[in-house]
Amino acid sequence: MEARHILLTTDLSEESRRTFPVARSMAHPGGKVTLLYVVPDLAVTPHGAPFAPPVASAGLGEHMDAARKELESMRDLLENASEVQAEVVSGNDVAREVCKFAADHGCDLIVTSTHGRTGFRRMMLGSVAEGILRHSEVPVLCIPRQN
Repeated sequence: MEARHILLTTDLSEESRRTFPVARSMAHPGGKVTLLYVVPDLAVTPHGAPFAPPVASAGLGEHMDAARKELESMRDLLENASEVQAEVVSGNDVAREVCKFAADHGCDLIVTSTHGRTGFRRMMLGSVAEGILRHSEVPVLCIPRQN
């Protein structure tokens, strides 16, 4: 299968980089690969103002800027893909943000790793890959961890 627009997700971990060669090999000649990182934004209600609208997490802008720089350095791993874009978005549900991005930008395949977060965080927050599989309207290719 060759895809014209692949959405390649990353959590900036080494584990998520294993998906890059797969996405590169599946990219349609003249197609596009979008490398996406979602910054978790757990918006909070200001203390003492229960009816105020939620405000973004502290340091969100700095986290997004740092992620953009990291993604730019990761683009070299996709050197043979025709066009590579790096995008950073924020949201409180990473899996839903990935699916929304894919739908809004005409992606025809999402490539993701089955592992990234580990331990307590994964147990409490759930699997992002599982959430993408549940909510995506386009095909999803999940690359399992190599033992």
